[in-house]
Amino acid sequence: MTTSGRFWRWAPVLLLFAGLAFGQQRELKPGFNLFSKNQDIQLGKEASAQIEKEVRLVQDRSVNEYVQRIGRRLASQPEADQYPYTFKVVLDENINAFALPGGPTYMHTGLIMAAENESQLAGVVAHEIAHVALRHGTNQASKANLIQLPALLAGALVGGGSLMSQLAQLGIGLGANSVLLKFSRNAERDADLLGTRIMAGAGYNPIEMARFFEKLEAEGGSRSNFLQFLSSHPNPGNRTKSVEEEIQYLPRQRYDADSGQLPQIQRTLAGIRPPEPAKKDASSAVTPASPAGSVSSRLRHYQGREFSLSYPADWETYGYQDSAMVTIAPPEGLVKTPQGGTAIGFGVMMSYYFSQDDRRVDLNRDTQRLIAELQRSNPTLRVPRQRSRRITVGRQPALVHTLNSDSPYSGQTEIDMLVTVARPEGLFYMVFVAPQDHYRNVQSTFELMLQSVQFSN
Repeated sequence: MTTSGRFWRWAPVLLLFAGLAFGQQRELKPGFNLFSKNQDIQLGKEASAQIEKEVRLVQDRSVNEYVQRIGRRLASQPEADQYPYTFKVVLDENINAFALPGGPTYMHTGLIMAAENESQLAGVVAHEIAHVALRHGTNQASKANLIQLPALLAGALVGGGSLMSQLAQLGIGLGANSVLLKFSRNAERDADLLGTRIMAGAGYNPIEMARFFEKLEAEGGSRSNFLQFLSSHPNPGNRTKSVEEEIQYLPRQRYDADSGQLPQIQRTLAGIRPPEPAKKDASSAVTPASPAGSVSSRLRHYQGREFSLSYPADWETYGYQDSAMVTIAPPEGLVKTPQGGTAIGFGVMMSYYFSQDDRRVDLNRDTQRLIAELQRSNPTLRVPRQRSRRITVGRQPALVHTLNSDSPYSGQTEIDMLVTVARPEGLFYMVFVAPQDHYRNVQSTFELMLQSVQFSN
């Protein structure tokens, strides 16, 4: 056997040991989400319009051209996922930066003044871009509001409604504790890793991102103007080590993107006076509508993600094709609430629930977890003492729980029939919703829809 032949004989073993020695680059991708990408973009546009009424943006041309050049360079990397990013500077001495779902990205003047070089500033921007690409804001909103979101997102589609106004009734806004802008340590870790890849591809040294964050955290006790960033971006632990390890997987290249213009930009910002506090407008209340009447006996076909079913011909479907959920209801089944949002008072919601761990879906365990999540997100939801029923849906074992909650129709109790099926995609669930005094009129319709469910595999 030749030397070459002996090498190829042992090559698979050598590659195996190399894999064991150096590990594997972490796969980073968006998690469970009830929002579609289009809804992320719409939400970002609406939220940015609201924010820009409440803050003072820097209007200096040289400053804006500088941050936009950095932002465009980073956003052009494939990991940024081609969202319509924008980059603006808020006149605020607090050290902070944030990105809204869909791409609007803001950095405070206090952050720019604290950076020691352009790579550190680019690191923060890359980190925020990573939050957008990984859809962390709407991912967290989805997990925290499993039951209400399908109706709210459906309501936003009716007449081109505002997503922000629909979410407001759940307390999802743009405050310091908003799930859209307050991230977990796991989300921070993933944003660091994806930000590292984005920085490197754009020609910035990724280690500067970790150094900047750790420098600010070390000074956090003496920097009261950094507390907001620390609150919404908790330290995932040993950032420098994590970034250094991630760099080992990246192609070697020169980090020469720094333009050297940061000191001049900082001098320009030092001459701009801070803004006066902004005032917020109050919203008006809307009275809920009345319950729906009769239901058509004619049926339509709906093809969802890995499932299909039939539904009344006079009902509408609400949801984007790339969304993980759908609401089917008559137009009058979507109820305007006093808070200005939309709730489902009559109809059906369908989606998938994903457990917090990576274990295989278990019908009993994950149904109980789903109910606990629903109770947490809806304090009026009540679970009667009777046991669940076992049925078959689409030739698959299923559980039925009959729950109660306060109806959006004033003064009424609501019946929520929860049906769950363990599927490879996750725990498939349907919630059939109707006011208690109307439930008998639609029970046969709900049962027809349930019997028509078919799964793709």
